[in-house]
Formats: sequence, structure tokens, C-alpha cells
Amino acid sequence: MTREDRARERERLAQMAIELTARRGAEVTPEILAVEAGLSRARIDALFPQESDLFDATTERWFAPHVAMMEEVLASDLPTIRKFYEFFARRYLHNRKEYRRDPEAFALLCELGARRFERVRSYIDLADHYLCELIAQAQVDGVFEGLEIDQALSLINQMVVAYTQPDVLMMLDERLSEEKLAAIVETMFAGLSGKDRGARGLAGLHAA
Repeated sequence: MTREDRARERERLAQMAIELTARRGAEVTPEILAVEAGLSRARIDALFPQESDLFDATTERWFAPHVAMMEEVLASDLPTIRKFYEFFARRYLHNRKEYRRDPEAFALLCELGARRFERVRSYIDLADHYLCELIAQAQVDGVFEGLEIDQALSLINQMVVAYTQPDVLMMLDERLSEEKLAAIVETMFAGLSGKDRGARGLAGLHAA
């Protein structure tokens, strides 16, 4: 089997593991995957030699569409503000579709990811890296004045958390929309900066 054949087989089995997890309502072990795939346990072990390899492969498969969407947006010639919107909107709409298609399965897969957050962190870090690239592009255009890139990154992530965090999406769902996300992005570009406009200027609250 060539390296390409091995990669395709791992991807196929990772997708099968995701589907089995959704159907069974529990994480799929290598033993279960071997039975369901009609393969020997030795064959599964050859493809996923370490205990965590199957989980890592399913995680990679889960995030593959997200990575592709982010990279497509960064490589586009869209105006920077439109890139920001697409960067968040495409992933939000993908997650919303998956959630509404099977809420219980979506919640279970998110729970499994939360349990092993350290093995998922690299994909979150990648999203932050790409967002930093977008922030740098926006700053060339004069946006986010007075903010370091990491400051802008933290603020923006907090502003769009409902559209990027699956657990928040599950709680709010119908209250979220592309229109509201677009308004958030427009607000970022209209006024997010390091300027002090008075919000932090009061020592305490006083009766009007």
C-alpha cells in the first residue's frame, strides 16, 4: 500500500468512526471500528498504531472543512472587511448545518473534543494564526488603530464567540444569523481601536 493509499484509508475510516459515533451515541473504539469496517484488529492497529491516533484522525477529518474554508478566504482577493465576514460566516454556517442535521450527534462530538482539548488545541491555534493574518491586512488599511495584533485577536474572538464556539451555537441557535454576524463585523471595522473614548474614565457609579 502506498502512502497515498494509506492516507485515503485512514481518512475513510476516520469518517466512518465519526458516523458510527453519531449513530451509537458513544465514542468508537478501534475494536468497534474493526468490526464495523469488516477489517481485522491488526489492520486497524497498523493504520492507527497509537491509542490516540484514531481520535486524532477523526479530529482532523472533522476540522478539514474548516481549514479549507479559512485558507480559501485568506487566498481570495475579497476586500478585507468581506474576508473577515466570510472567515467567520462560512464556518458558522457549516456548524449550524451539522448541528441542525443531528443535534445529539453534534453535541456528542463537541463533548468528546472538549474532553481531549489538548489534542484539539492545534486547530484553534491555526484559526487564531489565520485571523492574525487578516488583522494585519486590516491594519494596513488603517483599521484597529492603536491595537497590537494579539490585543485585536483577543477582542475580536470575544466579539464573535457565539459564531465560533459550537457549545454557544447550540445554546443560542435561532438567535444567531448571518445578518447579526455581518453587523458585528461592520462594527469592528467602524470603531474597534485602542482609543479610550471614556468607557474606562469613571472612578465609580453615581446617580444621574
